[in-house]
Amino acid sequence: MAEILGLGMTHYPGMTTKGNLAARAKRFMQDPLLPEQYKDPATWPEPMRREWADDEGWAHSEEHRRQLIENFRWIRQELDAFDPDVVLIWGDDQYENFKEDVVPPFAVLAYPEFQAKPWEHLPPGRENSWDEPKDREFRYKGHQKAGKYLANRLLADGFDVAYSYQPNHGDGFGHAFLNTALYLDWDRKGLGYPLLPLSTNCYGRPLTKLRGSVLNNLADLPNEDEVDPSSPHPWRCFDMGRSIGRAMAESPWRAALIASSSWSHNFLTARYHYFHPDVETDKKYYEALVKGDYDFWRRTPLEEIELAGHNELLNWYGLVGAMAELGRKPDEARFVESWLCNSDKVFAVFRP
Repeated sequence: MAEILGLGMTHYPGMTTKGNLAARAKRFMQDPLLPEQYKDPATWPEPMRREWADDEGWAHSEEHRRQLIENFRWIRQELDAFDPDVVLIWGDDQYENFKEDVVPPFAVLAYPEFQAKPWEHLPPGRENSWDEPKDREFRYKGHQKAGKYLANRLLADGFDVAYSYQPNHGDGFGHAFLNTALYLDWDRKGLGYPLLPLSTNCYGRPLTKLRGSVLNNLADLPNEDEVDPSSPHPWRCFDMGRSIGRAMAESPWRAALIASSSWSHNFLTARYHYFHPDVETDKKYYEALVKGDYDFWRRTPLEEIELAGHNELLNWYGLVGAMAELGRKPDEARFVESWLCNSDKVFAVFRP
C-alpha cells in the first residue's frame, strides 16, 4: 500500500494581489435590489460589524491575510515532510478551461507540464502580492502516468471521468490549481512536485451566465431559462473521493491529496441574498470534519449546498471521501473565520 497524505487548504483569489480583501461589501451595498437590512452596517450580524469596524474592514483584511499566509506555510511544511511523488489537487473550473463547448462534471488534467503567466493581464495599478514582473512565467511538472492510472481506476469503478492531455481554453491551468501552487510556494523556494489536477464543475447552474465570476449585482443572476445543468451532487463527489483514496493507496506512488477551496462564499450564498457567507453552517461542517462524522457530509442534498454557498465545498467532498475510505480523521485542523473577506477558510492535515 502506498502512503497517502491528506491536506485541505484554500486557493482564495484575493491573496494573489494587494488591497482590501473586504472591498466587495461596500460595492454590493449600492445594489438597488439588495434588501435594506444589508445596506447599513449597524444592522449586520455582530461579528461582521466587528470586522468592518471604523475602517471598512481594512484591519480585518490585513489580519486575515496574515493568518492565511501562516497557514499556507504550515501546509507546505507538511507537504515537504511527506515528500510526495505526486500531488493530486481537487479544484473547480470557473469558466476558464471549460466553457460552452464542454463542461465535464469531473476531469483529470493529465498534462505533462503546466505553465501560466498570472500577472500578464492585471489591470494598471493593481500589483501582485510578491511584486513580481508582469511577464513572469511559472512552470510545474505534471504526472501523466498517474493521471492515466487514476482515470482507468475511476472508469473501472463506474465513474465516467473525463481526461485531457492539453488545455482546452487558455493555459488550461485554472486559478484553483494555479493559486494552490502559488500559495504552496508563498516564499518562492520552488515547487518541484509533479501535479495532478482534478477539475470539478462546482459552479453548476450559474456557470455560463456569470462566467464563473463574482456576483456584484443581483440583476445578473440567471433566470430559469438561463441556468445550466447542476454541478455533481455531494454524494457523488464523496463516493468518487472514496474511489480515489483506494486507487492512490494501491498505486506505486506516495501521493498527497489536496482539497483546495474556501468554504461558504458570500457571492454564492442564496440564503443571505449573496451578501455574506453562511458562517454558522460552515461551523457545523467543520465540527463534523474534526469528529470524522463523514455521513453528515455525504447526506447533504445539492439544494442545501447551493443555499449555503457551498459550491466549492464539493472539492473538499473528494478529500473527505478519500479520508473516509482510508479510515482517517484530521490530525490537525484550523478554521479561519471571515464574514467580510469572501469566505471562511479551513486548513487540515491527515497524516499517514
